[in-house]
Amino acid sequence: MTTIILNHQPYDGTDVTWNALRLAKTLVKSGEEVNIFLMNDAVDLARDKTSKPDSYDYDLVAMLKELYEKGTKLQVCGTCNARCGLFKNEPYFDEKVSSTMQILADWVIASDKVLTF
Repeated sequence: MTTIILNHQPYDGTDVTWNALRLAKTLVKSGEEVNIFLMNDAVDLARDKTSKPDSYDYDLVAMLKELYEKGTKLQVCGTCNARCGLFKNEPYFDEKVSSTMQILADWVIASDKVLTF
């Protein structure tokens, strides 16, 4: 099992989030069980209010939703909802993904690999 922790604002002018999602998709396609945990400003990735800028090639929220809908485990820092991102206090696209540091700790303990972006 691989746990991927994302911290960056989704559309921050880099490809960090896009590359993390591409890696997650490739790992899943290769048969790996993948957990994705969003923290800090990455929590905006789990908000429907986050939209793709015209200048950006890929819809990162749609990429995450596709992974989630196909069974990738997704959890998003509950505390960060009110503290982080551009859209503080806006709901996540699925209320079931709001999570805790304990869940992240459990995933880290159970994972063979932990990657941070």
